[in-house]
Amino acid sequence: MKKLLYLTLFFSLIASISVFAQTTETTKKSPARIIGVAKDQNSGEPVSYATAALYKAGTEENIAGGVADDEGKFFITGMGPGEYTLKISFLGFETKSVENIKVTAPNGDVNIGEVLMVDEGLALEEVTVQGQRELIEERVDRTIYKAENDKTTAGGDGTDVMRRVPMLSVDMDGNVSMRGSSNITVLIDGRPSAIAASSITDALKQIPAEEIKEVEVITSPSARFDAEGTSGVINIVTKKNNLQGMSANIRTGVGLRGSDLGLNASARKGKFGFTLGGHGRSGYNINGGFENKQVVTNPDNTTSTIIQSADTKSNQLFGRYNFGVDYEIDKYNFITGAVNFGIRNRSSEQENFLTQNFVDGNLLRNALRETDTKDNSNSVDISLNYTKTFEKKGKEISFLTLYSRNNGENSFINTLFEEDFATIDSRLKNDNPSKNEEFTVQLDLVEPLGKDGKSILEYGAKNILRKAVSDFTYFTAEGANGEYIESANPNLTNAFNYDQNVTAGYVSYTATLFKNYTIKPGVRYEYTTINADFKTEAVAEIPSYGTLVPSLNLSRKLANGNLIKAAYNRRISRPSLRYLNPNINSSNPLQVSQGNPELDPEFTDNYELGYSTFFKNTMISFSGFFRNTTGSIQSVRTVAEDGVIYTGFENIGFERAYGSNIFTNISVNNKISLNASVDAYYATLGNEITSVTNNGFVVSGRLFGNYSLPNDWQIQAFSFARGRQVQLQGSSGGFYMYGLGLNKQFDEKRGTIGFGAENFLTKEFKINNEIVTPTIVQNSTNVMRNMNFKINFSYRIGKLSMDQRQRKKRSVNNDDLKGGGDGGDMNQGGAGATGVSNNK
Repeated sequence: MKKLLYLTLFFSLIASISVFAQTTETTKKSPARIIGVAKDQNSGEPVSYATAALYKAGTEENIAGGVADDEGKFFITGMGPGEYTLKISFLGFETKSVENIKVTAPNGDVNIGEVLMVDEGLALEEVTVQGQRELIEERVDRTIYKAENDKTTAGGDGTDVMRRVPMLSVDMDGNVSMRGSSNITVLIDGRPSAIAASSITDALKQIPAEEIKEVEVITSPSARFDAEGTSGVINIVTKKNNLQGMSANIRTGVGLRGSDLGLNASARKGKFGFTLGGHGRSGYNINGGFENKQVVTNPDNTTSTIIQSADTKSNQLFGRYNFGVDYEIDKYNFITGAVNFGIRNRSSEQENFLTQNFVDGNLLRNALRETDTKDNSNSVDISLNYTKTFEKKGKEISFLTLYSRNNGENSFINTLFEEDFATIDSRLKNDNPSKNEEFTVQLDLVEPLGKDGKSILEYGAKNILRKAVSDFTYFTAEGANGEYIESANPNLTNAFNYDQNVTAGYVSYTATLFKNYTIKPGVRYEYTTINADFKTEAVAEIPSYGTLVPSLNLSRKLANGNLIKAAYNRRISRPSLRYLNPNINSSNPLQVSQGNPELDPEFTDNYELGYSTFFKNTMISFSGFFRNTTGSIQSVRTVAEDGVIYTGFENIGFERAYGSNIFTNISVNNKISLNASVDAYYATLGNEITSVTNNGFVVSGRLFGNYSLPNDWQIQAFSFARGRQVQLQGSSGGFYMYGLGLNKQFDEKRGTIGFGAENFLTKEFKINNEIVTPTIVQNSTNVMRNMNFKINFSYRIGKLSMDQRQRKKRSVNNDDLKGGGDGGDMNQGGAGATGVSNNK
């Protein structure tokens, strides 16, 4: 793992030194610049972030390049006097060549004016990547990873894509974190989805990698977004179109540990557009194991030691199905609607689950168990939305609605054997069906101000009604065939109802000052009311509360497309069902966990400073941040007299993180490209009641390489590593992973066949975790066997042509719940191309 991390650091350092040296030299010599503006030939709109590449006239020797800003303007430096050819490209447009550009002096500007680009028309193929396009795009308020240009994820899912995105870390279980925090908001096409209601991790596994167009990392959301998410917002943009005609794409993959099959179809005729798709993914041969040793200091100064070990295996089945329709009433009025379904079925087993109890080194008891766990759910999102535009460019009103529901079923059976390890002594069963419902209405208004319309006023209101139900029951049975008897203990058998209403209003203003400066202040107010009760107990007392959430984004455009930006925002994290659910999880009877229905939200102040620069075919981005969280929801572990460790949650913690991120994307030539990033931060966590603290550095890094071979062959490699991660009571171990992919396009690039290998030199990974308290020392090792080989195939049928009527889509984003990487979450939603965002 160290070698991979050092290699990532090396590439980033080399790129940093190169950029610094070139910037210094540029300042001294004031070199010549080629400047221009990329525009759509049909609409006259700027082609924002188009890629410009400069070549020596009559050759394929790439000299320099750059990326246009949001107004389509580009600047290219780094060339001497001579004659050149400029090529401008962007997804959905034909590459435009400008010949006979003459640079006659070592300084001064060569203005080539407007470069008009036309759509690719019948040549447009949604899965085709022509040449080396940028994988990363920097904007004022976000970093965009263009997943459709990365073929190493073929046959994978959303988790595989997330592992390649700057500023994100994904652990071996698929839990996603941003800058060290798992408290993030994940949206799909600008909206939440009920498929993420129970687990973001499982939701990502339901989305095929080939369906993801790009991933937006928004580290400083404006007032328009919900106040939820300590670290920020991740928006997964899927492939969709506004094309005329019909098209269908089928894809499948088979591997040692999983297979998938998907079909998507699109059609557009006149004012109507339709999409229909489905994807299923199965996981098998997912084997591993764990070892756990805990040492407890007893009140009588004796030492109790418990050693546990087991073999694990699991099977998974995921599905995601969708139908969408949009209709253009007239030039200014649009309606969209969508229905999305999701399923998740997962079973896991712990075999040879051996527990040994020692006191002062003397063995007191052996116990053998087997545990079978099921985690199943289904979800539905239904949306209907209306958008009205005006003749005044940029002015818009949208009314958005969304209904989401997620039904879950969690259960386990714990079988205890007698001392002969063959005869069943007793069985313990827990059933925990749950339901999450959400209904959202939202009104948004956008008003351009001033003569040029560059100043924008955004304001709106939103209401979210949520209802969560957790119905839990424990049963016991004697022997192998004894009848299950329901427990009458209200702590073990009960129903928990949780109703939440969030009403919000916001206003945000964007203005351009002195041409190169942009300022975006905003404020949002959210009022939350909660009612919670149990079937057999009194109502939980949870007071209502209001929250004022300010935000400020600043940016300055520098020469040659460089950008510097700063931001501040305040965030709120309401506890999701994972933290609230009072169901006692005792699938491991020596490590019991339970939620706390009376948790308060936690609050976070975020500060960020970033700088992005371009040098020839190299892009590099630096950012620094400070995050301060108060009232942090932290897990609290206590030990009972029988040695059982109980884990609960309390608002007793604080967390401060100081960190930075460096990312670089290098196009060595038109065949080879590299990108690498390093994330590092120093974390301090504390318990405000007991004054217990823990701190340390967390470092992670990634390296990605792409090489285009002749005859439409392509090879790509990827690696990722993360060091030890600090927790309040101990730490979680580091890990690494890597992959290699080879694919070939055929039949005029309609079809693709590929081969992939993951962790092919490593039979298994071991992750060492540690928990340390004044009375508990626990060391555990998780073993995961992730070596995998896979074959992927996809083929596209039909042709589409570009519909030049570009439409702005809005959607619902309900992103205001703290859910963690794998926790149950009442945050649900989903919509069509235009939907509601519970991020407003």
